Amino acid sequence: MKNMIAAMDFGTSKMVVLVAETGGKPRCDIIGAGTMPYDGYMDGQWNDPDRLNENIAATVRKAEDQAHTRIREIKVGVPGEFSTVKTVEAKVTLQGSDPRVTEKDIDELFSMADSELGDVRGSVIHRSPAWFVVDDGKKTLEPVGMHGYELRVMLSYVIADQFFIEDVAERFSSLGITVTGWYSSLVGQAMLFVPAEERDRVSVLVDMGYLSTEVMVVEGDAITYLKTIPMGGGHMAADLAYGLEVSLECAEQVKRAYIYGLSAGQPTFEVTEKNGENKTFPRETVEKVLEPRTEEICEAVRDAIKESGVKLSKWSPIFLTGGGLAINRGGRDFLAAKLDKPVRELPRKAAKLSSPAYSSALGLLDLIIDQSESARASGGVSGFFHSLFGN
Repeated sequence: MKNMIAAMDFGTSKMVVLVAETGGKPRCDIIGAGTMPYDGYMDGQWNDPDRLNENIAATVRKAEDQAHTRIREIKVGVPGEFSTVKTVEAKVTLQGSDPRVTEKDIDELFSMADSELGDVRGSVIHRSPAWFVVDDGKKTLEPVGMHGYELRVMLSYVIADQFFIEDVAERFSSLGITVTGWYSSLVGQAMLFVPAEERDRVSVLVDMGYLSTEVMVVEGDAITYLKTIPMGGGHMAADLAYGLEVSLECAEQVKRAYIYGLSAGQPTFEVTEKNGENKTFPRETVEKVLEPRTEEICEAVRDAIKESGVKLSKWSPIFLTGGGLAINRGGRDFLAAKLDKPVRELPRKAAKLSSPAYSSALGLLDLIIDQSESARASGGVSGFFHSLFGN
């Protein structure tokens, strides 16, 4: 039986509504997508709250028109700007003459971690393990049945800002739409696009958007560190608009076309203003205006990784996504040079909306579908674990 899911993702410069059918083959078929540019958010506030309802309604209508359906219920992703991540470690002593990890042990461990977390400012929307360890063994995500005397866990909690939840719920309610769940867009993105084997070794995911950049440490099934840097691709474009004395629209054209590290084939950049005036700039001029800001953001990413305390080897993977730098040729190499570590692009997971600018929305949808399927699963270890780890 097919089911329909509608999901809303708020980016820093665009909002996305996806409508998908599940329960068939393929696992998920996106039957409608609505995208709408808007002024986004900074410092935990909407930049243009007066127009937000209008923007949401227009985005929903676009998705409805494509899907040929009406959206009455929707699940919403909470962006990094309105999220905090906290980790808690807990341990229990295994009981019995031949002590082995049971579901009851894990349940007790999670309850202990919840108590240790205590009261939080906001709502916990996601809880998941980075690792389990039995005695002094290796980290694992499947400890049930393992023999030992002590079980330890690191749990990650994603906490959503209460302002975001209450404000967005009220805005959808005014449109006759009920929000039926809150999900972490960051977790969805990390779990969908960062391969499990890389998460087991600890990875970093950098999502450079229009107005901000999210730096996430990903381990196991969890995000264990999150830093929001208040700079992104929009700041690069603003520098170009000021430095080249062109409109922001023309500056964004130059930014998107710019190739990092390569000058061959790009001796000049030409733009046409709305009044028909043509302007030409040599690459050297564009480079002097654009690259200092890009370098500043990359250095902030480097500092955030250092601040996280994560131990990365020379070959620990760092993944780059978002529309700020990942869409530029040479962008990953530019960031890699500043970090002195290899930087990869995220694998493509969908034929539709395959641009890095849509990785957050696709990750959100995948997380929603995964948790919906898990909620329908009956019994067994898999169902037990998902009931603990999910939203």
